Amino acid sequence: MHEDPGTPLATMNILYKVGARDESPDKTGFAHLFEHLMFGGSINIPDYDEPLQMAGGDNNAWTNNDVTNYYLTLPADNLETGFWLESDRMLNLAFSEKSLEVQRNVVIEEFKQRYLNQPYGDVWLLLRPLAYKVHPYQWATIGKEISHVENASMGDVKDFFNRFYCPDNAILVVAGNVKAEKVFELSEHWFGGIQRSVAERKPYPVEPEQTERRELTVERDIPFDSIYRAYHTCSRLDAEFYSVDLLTDIMNRGRSSRMFHSLVKEKNLFSEVNTYMTADFDKGLLIIEGKLVKGVSMKNAEAAIDEELEKLRTGIIKDEEVEKVINKVESTMEFSEMDLADRALNLAIAEYMGDVELVNTEMKLYQSVTGKEIQEQANKIFRDSNCSTLYYLSKERSN
Repeated sequence: MHEDPGTPLATMNILYKVGARDESPDKTGFAHLFEHLMFGGSINIPDYDEPLQMAGGDNNAWTNNDVTNYYLTLPADNLETGFWLESDRMLNLAFSEKSLEVQRNVVIEEFKQRYLNQPYGDVWLLLRPLAYKVHPYQWATIGKEISHVENASMGDVKDFFNRFYCPDNAILVVAGNVKAEKVFELSEHWFGGIQRSVAERKPYPVEPEQTERRELTVERDIPFDSIYRAYHTCSRLDAEFYSVDLLTDIMNRGRSSRMFHSLVKEKNLFSEVNTYMTADFDKGLLIIEGKLVKGVSMKNAEAAIDEELEKLRTGIIKDEEVEKVINKVESTMEFSEMDLADRALNLAIAEYMGDVELVNTEMKLYQSVTGKEIQEQANKIFRDSNCSTLYYLSKERSN
């Protein structure tokens, strides 16, 4: 609960501890399907959106490999409408053939439009199974293939719901111009009677250490050749996360960053370069991706990337370079506290990580990182045997 008397609004954020990693390898895409199904109405409320809009509210949701997050914002005086809506669909989600068919078709169309028929859309469908061989991160949130959602039975769907969409598998955050005592009363009234408990989870398979370089080359109807490198790294929960996060910022955050300045601005090898972490709750990936300038060979582009990585491993990371990226992180974190819904999400994520106080203390963890620690991570991560590379080539090259 976060009280903010300076706004007329209230936000409810419900984070369910279920994502794509909780799916069976032969039944993927279910967490994302439920992101849609949960708006299909409950037994008592056939249209979720209508009463919320009548109360002056709006809502949305998103899914990733670790969690599914639902949120709504409405005038604080109408907060109980949000409790009514959220509790009823947790308790009595309507499982009609019509709703399943509608949402199934929506997800299938999204799969086609965003992943199959869009330039560069299938990158993660290719890169994940290249980098992961055991862990369920080997498939994207949308699923491995359309047929898994296409063939989902009503029994499959009900089973997935009953296993994961339960009070003891969810984190509820309320933020806004409401009193904590009132919110706790509403929580007990609307959620207290829901007795269903989350199914016992088996530990997620541990991805073995990668010991050899992996490569995959594909040709697509795209304008520019691209390269995607995936390196195994720590999880969002590991202490070294902050060093690795700052490492990716030093590499490529802003126009003065190392890789942008060298590969884009100075050498004109890439039209764009990005580096980032997946920041998963199990061991994740550090990604380097770039679109080559027309006429540049992949060999020269890769050699330039390798040169920059070698500088990170063996050169000097200056204090002022570290300070600059820490300041950028601090700015980002401050801006993320301006929006009420973002504040509620930050609290939910911190609680899921095991320490809700992280919303107040996490910046200190970034500020304590040294250049030496960043360089240690660069040497640990950027090994050839730890790299999975996707060469994503334009068909024009061979025409």
